[in-house]
Amino acid sequence: MISPASRLALQLSIACLVLPLANTFAADPLPVVDLSQETDRHTVIAAGTESVYQGHPTTLLMPDGKTMTAVWCVNHGGHAGPMAVSEDGGKSWKRIDERLPKNYVTHQNCPSIYRLIGPDGKARIWVWSAALGKRGGPGMPSILSEDEGQTWREMPPLGFPCVMTFSSIVQLKDGSHLGLYHKGPDGQDRTPLEVLQTISKDGGFTWSEPHVVAAVEGKNPCEPCVFRSPDGKELCCLMRENTHKGLGLMMFSQDEGKTWSTPEPTPWGLTGDRHQIAWTENGKLVCCFRDQAPGSSTRGHFVAWVGDYEDIAARRDGDYRIKLLHHYGRTGDCGYPGVHRLDNGDIIATTYVKYRDDDNKNSVVAVRFSPDEIQVTDDK
Repeated sequence: MISPASRLALQLSIACLVLPLANTFAADPLPVVDLSQETDRHTVIAAGTESVYQGHPTTLLMPDGKTMTAVWCVNHGGHAGPMAVSEDGGKSWKRIDERLPKNYVTHQNCPSIYRLIGPDGKARIWVWSAALGKRGGPGMPSILSEDEGQTWREMPPLGFPCVMTFSSIVQLKDGSHLGLYHKGPDGQDRTPLEVLQTISKDGGFTWSEPHVVAAVEGKNPCEPCVFRSPDGKELCCLMRENTHKGLGLMMFSQDEGKTWSTPEPTPWGLTGDRHQIAWTENGKLVCCFRDQAPGSSTRGHFVAWVGDYEDIAARRDGDYRIKLLHHYGRTGDCGYPGVHRLDNGDIIATTYVKYRDDDNKNSVVAVRFSPDEIQVTDDK
């Protein structure tokens, strides 16, 4: 019986050398490996039903490399409330909704979870949401745990109008945290969309007055993903471009977010919605998102791009892409992942997706894979 590692290596080797094949798409500039039907890689954290839509998860991996927490909302952009924890790297999950403040279910739209270490050296876990009560209410309410997720309390809203709360936060060299999010006019989901930045110097309790760092005429930058280059000298921000008429957007900072380069198109293979990244043990970058690349054979499905940071900086295509999950619902209604490297080196990506071609609505699903096992045989 062929091992998963050998099977992946064989798939990509054939895909690179022989065209066309079932899991290879000649129109794609990058090779594609299709893992979407390998259900042994999948764990359904919260199953959708005919009446319940599970959506927009984010996840947190604890320092032990295997304990994870997932948060999501019910219905598209709906109310928060669900939380689940895994102690085995995402193989099994337990719901812990009962630990949360009663008013948390009034928080709205795409909760995002982060573990921030303050200047006092203490780690705190935050879950921010977009609004309190009806959409358009006080911006960015949150709940806070100061005991690694055992107990939680509700915190006052930050008062930042937004479409969604922080889609990424990165720690700066001085120990402060830079958060990025997006909004339209008056904080609503109307065009033109802009990306804003704010900084916390006290581990998430207070934040500076937000200011716009990405606005592009004729485009709608949103859902920013910010991360640091391997040498630590540069911040890269990948963005969804919500007109979906071309490529994605990206920008760079060499001064810890004080200034950013003018947003420019991403490489084709990184065109998508709600990017999230992880690094493999050998330094490869894995970026997962809802595919929106023009002409892509996997457009609308949940994919991973694999390459080097230098590919992004040099505007190159990268190594290959992986189709992680097939979305059976309407186009543009999956993605929003949490992505982590586990203690055993596997990558786990958690998303919402219409998991089966049936009457059930979207589910929250985790998928495990190991890009380091894939042997690339073609030249970039």
